Amino acid sequence: MKKLENKVALVTGGNSGIGEATVYALAEEGANIGIAYIVNKERAEQICENICKKNGVKAIAIKVDITIPDEVKEMVDTMLKEFGKIDVLVNNAGILIQSKLVDTTLEDWNRILATNLTGFFLCTKAVLPSMLSRKEGRIINIGSVLGQIGDSELVAYSASKGGVIAFTKALAREVVQDGILVNCVAPATTETGIIAGVSLEWRKAKESIIPLGRFSKPEEIAPSVVFLASSDSDVYVGQTLCPNTGESML
Repeated sequence: MKKLENKVALVTGGNSGIGEATVYALAEEGANIGIAYIVNKERAEQICENICKKNGVKAIAIKVDITIPDEVKEMVDTMLKEFGKIDVLVNNAGILIQSKLVDTTLEDWNRILATNLTGFFLCTKAVLPSMLSRKEGRIINIGSVLGQIGDSELVAYSASKGGVIAFTKALAREVVQDGILVNCVAPATTETGIIAGVSLEWRKAKESIIPLGRFSKPEEIAPSVVFLASSDSDVYVGQTLCPNTGESML
């Protein structure tokens, strides 16, 4: 039997990068999937078709802006109507804007925090009641090594991901007695579209200090999410797994 047979997983930002790799990995273990996306409907629907054909699971794509409460509620209602439950929530959707703090506008600061932190809060708050009623569930937040060590020209992003790690720990304590396990995955720099806008100078400097000597790939991060979604991680509570190429050693 596959590790996630008959489970239902909702993945935000599930049509690209780490989210897409996670969707494929969860489906490979038998999970039915909800792909939440904000742009590129065609991509999201193609991924659904791919995993349905390959893995024999059910998948749907849902357009949502995770910073808008009504849209988040509608997303969760759609999932519950379609599948009857949500066993796993993967809070993954995020944005990155590179700039020195003195050049960071309040608008950009608010955009980053709204997506990378408040969006996680809204999605979690919307999913929790159904998990609480069933006394089971897994919430997996995608953080970042920068939430642990920070980085210049990425102060807002680092702050948002540090918040995700603290959010994970606090919520884990709050709901563990209700049968819900909350954990975090904090990758290092990963080859996804989110880093497309960083400067070549930043990229070279970052690569030069990574012990492994390269950035990670999305498919190298997804197994940590699958682990936390499965019964293999039954004693993991409020933990942050760090598939980070050695960029931070805790």
